[in-house]
Amino acid sequence: MVQLLLLALAPVVAVVCYIYSRDKYEKEPFINLFISFLLGMFSAFLPLLAGEANEKWGIPETGGLLNVAFYAFIVVALTEEAGKFLFLRYYMYPKAEFDEPFDGIVYGVMVSMGFAALENVLYVLQGGIGIGIVRMFTAIPAHAVFGIIMGYYVGLAKHAAPVDRFRYLLLGLLSATILHGLYDFFIMQEASEILALFSLLLLPIGIRYAFVAMKHSHRLSPHQAVIETPPVKDPTLPRPTNNQDPFNS
Repeated sequence: MVQLLLLALAPVVAVVCYIYSRDKYEKEPFINLFISFLLGMFSAFLPLLAGEANEKWGIPETGGLLNVAFYAFIVVALTEEAGKFLFLRYYMYPKAEFDEPFDGIVYGVMVSMGFAALENVLYVLQGGIGIGIVRMFTAIPAHAVFGIIMGYYVGLAKHAAPVDRFRYLLLGLLSATILHGLYDFFIMQEASEILALFSLLLLPIGIRYAFVAMKHSHRLSPHQAVIETPPVKDPTLPRPTNNQDPFNS
């Protein structure tokens, strides 16, 4: 039991630590990160309700491609990403500490990893070590990518002009949902082995997109100019002697 829990949580911890290390200008308070993680776990209630409703009245997840697409994009992807988005938008977004675009990525990943931790524990306890190893290299990185992409656009919205905020927020939700839906669709469908291979291609593409988003968010940080801009030398100060720079002495 303990080994399975460690196996389930290890990739989640690795992702959280990596993203936290990339927040290089102004670290977010630990309490905000912890609450975001817990809220991500609570966000699982929405897909659970959707799954129960679909099981009772909806379209089965197997069968034709349209059935699979509905289940992958609506029942799974939209409800999971919408649950994360609601907590990100209405709890973390208004915080004063959310003061640079990269913060959207940090909080987006924390919420996403909270959800992924709960989901992964349930899958690994049920499926064993093999499932844990597979999900370590597939589902967990995928959830991280979804969180980065959503958080990237939410971070842009926080610091955009009012006229652009709704567009960025919508892009955050839709981008994560579409990528998530495509990933699940290719895995769930049984019509073609070739289509199933697209899930293996989609993940590295998403990871590449996530790195580009992180890099761009860093460039937009208002803290970058304060930290990285070299001091301006005052021409009224005496010139240094013996090749010694007074600003570095």
